[in-house]
Amino acid sequence: QVELVESGGGLVQPGGSLRLSCAASGSIFSLDTMGWYRQAPGKQREMVATITSGGRRNYIDSVKGRFTVSRDNAKKSWYLQMNSLKPEDTAVYYCNLVPVLGGGVYWGQGTQVTVSS
Repeated sequence: QVELVESGGGLVQPGGSLRLSCAASGSIFSLDTMGWYRQAPGKQREMVATITSGGRRNYIDSVKGRFTVSRDNAKKSWYLQMNSLKPEDTAVYYCNLVPVLGGGVYWGQGTQVTVSS
């Protein structure tokens, strides 16, 4: 069984930065794809960033140049560095793991990010 736990959310002023972390417990593999999603009130959950085992990164257009996704396979962790935050980035952020061997997708419990002055 795989469990994901996010940390690092909070309240920040516009233009500020936050770093989200996701730590996995259980059996995960370095070939798995890791990602971050978010859901704002009244909106659907959307992909923010993903990173493959080969280090290929994919971002939603609205965060390109401001957010950076990274991973540390040895620590079974991945991260989302968020800079130049905007009020529209306010949402619950979820980390996500897509196992290379299939069998389902895993989600964390979510962490709130609020960007407000």
